[in-house]
Amino acid sequence: MKESKYYFECTTCGAKYEQDEATYLCPVCEKENTPDLPPKGVLKTLYHYGKIKHLAKQFKLFDKLKEKEFRELLPINSERSLSWLKVGKTPLYDLGNFRSFKNFGSLYLKDDSQNPTFSFKDRASDLVCAVAKENGIDTIVTASTGNAGSSLAGICASQKQKAIIFVPKNAPKAKLTQICMYGAQLVPVDGNYDDAFELSIEATKKFGWYNRNTAYNPFTIEGKKIVSFELFQQMKHQIPDRIFVPVGDGCIISGVYKGFEDLLKLGLIEKVPTIVAVQSDKSDNIIRNLKSEKFVSKPSNTIADSIAVDIPRNFRMTKKYIDEYQGEWISVSDEEIIKASKTLSENTGIFSEPAAAAAFAGLIKYDNLDKIDENSKNVVLLTGSGLKDLDSVQEIIDIPKAIKNLEELKITP
Repeated sequence: MKESKYYFECTTCGAKYEQDEATYLCPVCEKENTPDLPPKGVLKTLYHYGKIKHLAKQFKLFDKLKEKEFRELLPINSERSLSWLKVGKTPLYDLGNFRSFKNFGSLYLKDDSQNPTFSFKDRASDLVCAVAKENGIDTIVTASTGNAGSSLAGICASQKQKAIIFVPKNAPKAKLTQICMYGAQLVPVDGNYDDAFELSIEATKKFGWYNRNTAYNPFTIEGKKIVSFELFQQMKHQIPDRIFVPVGDGCIISGVYKGFEDLLKLGLIEKVPTIVAVQSDKSDNIIRNLKSEKFVSKPSNTIADSIAVDIPRNFRMTKKYIDEYQGEWISVSDEEIIKASKTLSENTGIFSEPAAAAAFAGLIKYDNLDKIDENSKNVVLLTGSGLKDLDSVQEIIDIPKAIKNLEELKITP
């Protein structure tokens, strides 16, 4: 019998499953889940790393693994199954010694707003849609505050697949507009993200749709981990000292960890970089519970809607990664987030949505606390475009009145 390319491991009980024995969560641990707590049984996708290392040495594939697409570390049979849209390979800007800061040597901005639907979430959608395509699945459902939904809608449009998107009724209009323009079926939910998530799971079980939900579908993390491979390539096979990541349900940061963990298992790096989880203090349900014996959720009410989560679905995996690789965390206020967004825009020309700006606000706070070494290399992961949520910055801008002649013109300093 041919050996499967990958298998799953439950992050709760450690049970291993072949790729045809599980789809979403660990079948055993899933039975213990309750709606008020982060789910148990989230699956991690693993590969036969020893075999990949052996092949690399035998056929001199290390250069291929370093320079190409890391095809051996993805759960698809062919890269042709991916969307023809340009997902990933986003720019990493080296800003050197950024003049607005006092302590550190190098700042790098990984700008994932340049993905097709203008957010990091395209990485997960692209891989999930590719898996669906290889398995003859044409209808995919997800719950989203906006970015994951517009991402799935856009990628499905390119793949001729049907997308069904459950969203909280107060999701930003720009993101809802994207979903509708891509031709997906939009399902507003009278509730928050967690309510939309639960309804999408019910729909999955009732109608048999393939579900893209973060953490629930293990391949979302596999898609997101590719950003770590890109950073490794773009930094010339080196790793940064710190990576600042905005955190909501914990799937993006777990993806960043998973990518570097794969590289570690292949012997391509010697350690995983320090990854800093950044949350709004108005939605800090992951970092506030990292050292608690019992998980306690608090209602989220942050301006950064993309990281506003009451029950973080990937809390348990995120906590394991932070514990194992000595990760760090920090919270920032909504005021600090909006100020960081303005600073970022004015000084770099990159306009990020609040959730993305939260990571930059975390870097600023680290700098103010003198927690960054002078010669360190620091990456900020910018996950979405500011054009996705224009309402959030209206209070800090002043659009001038129209003029009739140059006598009315006032030049700002």
